[in-house]
Amino acid sequence: MRRFSIIIPVYNRPDELAELLACLARQTVRNFEVVVVEDGSSVRAEHVVRSFETALDIRYYEKPNSGQGFARNYGMERAAGDWFIILDSDALVEPQYLEIVNREIDCQQLDLYGGPDRDHPSFTPVQKAISYSMTSLFTTGGIRGKAKNAGGTFHPRSFNMGLSRRVWEQTGGFRITRMGEDIIFSIQALKLGFRSALIPEAFIYHKRRTDFGAFFRQLRFFGRARINITRFFPDTLKLVHFFPAAFTVWLFSFPLQLLIFKPLFQLSVLALLAYCLMIFFDSWKQNQSITVAILSVQAVFVQMVGYGLGFLSEGWKYLREPKGTVQTGERVEYPS
Repeated sequence: MRRFSIIIPVYNRPDELAELLACLARQTVRNFEVVVVEDGSSVRAEHVVRSFETALDIRYYEKPNSGQGFARNYGMERAAGDWFIILDSDALVEPQYLEIVNREIDCQQLDLYGGPDRDHPSFTPVQKAISYSMTSLFTTGGIRGKAKNAGGTFHPRSFNMGLSRRVWEQTGGFRITRMGEDIIFSIQALKLGFRSALIPEAFIYHKRRTDFGAFFRQLRFFGRARINITRFFPDTLKLVHFFPAAFTVWLFSFPLQLLIFKPLFQLSVLALLAYCLMIFFDSWKQNQSITVAILSVQAVFVQMVGYGLGFLSEGWKYLREPKGTVQTGERVEYPS
């Protein structure tokens, strides 16, 4: 059986790391190691790692902060496994996670994979609303957990992805550290002919942000990252990626519509109301909670506008900068 190396970059999240390590200690498959990379944290997690030394084959490394992409590279350079699994520190996994992954790698003859994310019953209503927004078909988040979608070929995301040692050796790992590093990595791997797929059953419970302010900052960063991916691979920008920006421009045009052509404004209001109702009833059906459904409408607006503003601001910069400019993310602070 192949040996897995689970790579976990950590930045000021020792409590969340403890919950993830507790999940890994309960895995039905035991042929794996855990490599924790402390990426310049001010709140260190070494004591958490030490507390799991009897339950897990685990190693702990510290390095100066350089971002999650390069922290993952640091971990993979020191890993001993045949396959590397990358998880965010704010993830939770079921005991059968590695068992499912191992089976599907063989069944589908995969070189790399991605798994979806979902909310956990213990999450707060806001966390559940954010999780809904990030996975809903009524937002671009819905393309993340679909094998075939409007975004094109499935590209694994780094919150829940795996790759063989051969993929790592031939790609050289993450080319940049922030600003779309996982999509750029996935594109590189696919261009080299490696086989990728979504494993729907290999899901994680993703905690994400706990308030809408932090969620907005994160999504604005994601919008900027989508443009940065275009700097490396211009042909990967799809029509679907413009949807949040178009939605944002449309939303901000309401006062102008009212001023110039009132019937258009009234039509836009009806369309927006219909969109809100679709989100509300879909979330209510999924979560069985009116509170979460109401918060889901708010979360979708925060996501769409945050992403849209980031996309527009970075897009404007992209249009004016010299050709060939790239952003590695090393000097960009990831929103906390």
